[in-house]
Amino acid sequence: MTRAHLPGILAMAAIVVASNILVQFLFGQWLTWGAFTYPLAFLVTDVMNRVYGAGPARRVVLVGFLVGLVCSLIGTQIIGEFGPLVTVRIALGSGLAFLTAQLLDVAIFSALRDGRWWRAPLASTLIGSTIDTALFFTIAFAASLTFIEPGNDVSWAGDILPVLGVGPAAPLWVSLAVADWAVKLSLALIALVPFRLITARLAPAH
Repeated sequence: MTRAHLPGILAMAAIVVASNILVQFLFGQWLTWGAFTYPLAFLVTDVMNRVYGAGPARRVVLVGFLVGLVCSLIGTQIIGEFGPLVTVRIALGSGLAFLTAQLLDVAIFSALRDGRWWRAPLASTLIGSTIDTALFFTIAFAASLTFIEPGNDVSWAGDILPVLGVGPAAPLWVSLAVADWAVKLSLALIALVPFRLITARLAPAH
């Protein structure tokens, strides 16, 4: 890891910290503000991969994972009105989802890096975001995984409601996951613009 990688490390750390804070504030009925900052982690990973290669990109991901782990551990020790700010299930889901999705992003980007400039960042982010959403919401809220943290009552997430208020009936957490996934997909498309501009200004190493 060289000094040139420092901006990527700082950006990833800032995104993880900001997302851990903003996830506590609602945006509308189905989202939190964290849904708009967290997907930027994929942009950082893809820029690092394009400019410096898969190795440095993976190291930036690991830094982001460690920062997120520290934030989660701190959150589990802070008691709010309804208990710890971060529960064990949310910490576990967040950590596993982040690490799995980001490392998958690096692998897919690397496999597609020699194609058209937009193909690698778009495909890797879309697939990584989908895996991230599925892992996090399932681990954090699915009734079948209550054994992970029996003392944490997330029965509210299992309330049966129409998906996003208009679709078929499903547990509430499914609506939260679908809304989160939709934001990630939208930002994956928007992020192609800054990806192109940033990588065009930097001399690609690969």
